[in-house]
Amino acid sequence: MTKKRFKGTIGILTGGGDVPGLNPAIRAITIRALREGYRVIGIRRGWAGLMEMTRDKKADNSDNFLELSEDLVNKAGRTGGTFLHTSRTRPSHVPKKLVPNHLQEKYTQEVNDLTHEVLKNIDFLEIDFLIPIGGDDTLSYSVRMYQEGIKVVAIPKTMDNDVPGTDYCIGFSTCITRTIHMTNLLRTSAGSHERILVMEVFGRYAGFTALLPAMAGAANRCVIPEYQFKMEHLTELLVQDRFKNPSKYSVVLVSEGAKFEGAEMMFQNTEKDMYGHAKLGGIGDAVSARIKELTPQFNKGQRIDTINQHLGYLVRSGDPDAIDSIVPMAYGNLALDLVLKGIHGRLVILKNGRYDNMPVDIVTSTKKLINVEKHYNTKRLRPVYESFIDKPLFLIA
Repeated sequence: MTKKRFKGTIGILTGGGDVPGLNPAIRAITIRALREGYRVIGIRRGWAGLMEMTRDKKADNSDNFLELSEDLVNKAGRTGGTFLHTSRTRPSHVPKKLVPNHLQEKYTQEVNDLTHEVLKNIDFLEIDFLIPIGGDDTLSYSVRMYQEGIKVVAIPKTMDNDVPGTDYCIGFSTCITRTIHMTNLLRTSAGSHERILVMEVFGRYAGFTALLPAMAGAANRCVIPEYQFKMEHLTELLVQDRFKNPSKYSVVLVSEGAKFEGAEMMFQNTEKDMYGHAKLGGIGDAVSARIKELTPQFNKGQRIDTINQHLGYLVRSGDPDAIDSIVPMAYGNLALDLVLKGIHGRLVILKNGRYDNMPVDIVTSTKKLINVEKHYNTKRLRPVYESFIDKPLFLIA
């Protein structure tokens, strides 16, 4: 048997939040690449692995990268999360205290750009093509890498589904599936106690993870980051919904980035990650508390209690659903198609139900948000249910 000619080395990394579907994507890339004659390296902890490693063949860099095999990726490929691990590291904006120990004397500013180290480490690993899998933050640094001359083929991943240029990001379907399922589970308690169920879901700037479950019937109302809502109006609608329901309860989904009219986003604290994002949290609690205060105005003076639940990591943990098993497989193979043709600087995408690719800098050139006029009824605080002809699967373009 003729031995395959060695074609080069491919590096894979996963950054940002974990979602189901990352391991199937890594598996798809690795198996195809190995069979095509490439060596595959898995970068641990996203961009941190490339930033923190030591350029010494004798050094222990096992925390930063490992060589991937079919056996290794096959074991992980049917599971959720990412076996390569992840981080929210941004090598171009590294606080002094997070600069790796062996670089502390070289980088002494309060905020440091370690991109030069990342480029040297990519060269040290002899990586020919880099395949980053992540959301707009992780992929924005991929654009920087491409501008620096690295051959990048990017894959979109985020359960918020807000990476520009693609209708679909890995993790979104499982998130929606879990949100619907868990909302339906909590209906029994809401109905038993005749309460209003308030569910806070992910969605910093885009409200797709609230809009789509509501469209599927999981909730009576939803509030999203793209539209500032009046608490009195929401409460009145929920009281009406509860009155009409024979089981005497109603449900609202609240995006974590949703805002009261005239107010700002709510944060757990002031600490920010390297991308400048403070951790969101608290809008669900605030909505729940205000509903209790306001319900007597719309319920003959009687207060209605709430069930207040923050879904959090429950919607991003565990195994992928069918779509998040199939799409990552396709995305991984799309990436390899481009690599085999020597094409780089691209983002693999799904557009109007068809797989394709586009320039990776789409990630930094625009934003992907809900078109409120087309898809959100601001009077009813719920999705628009009309004109589905020729729309994409998830109604988002």
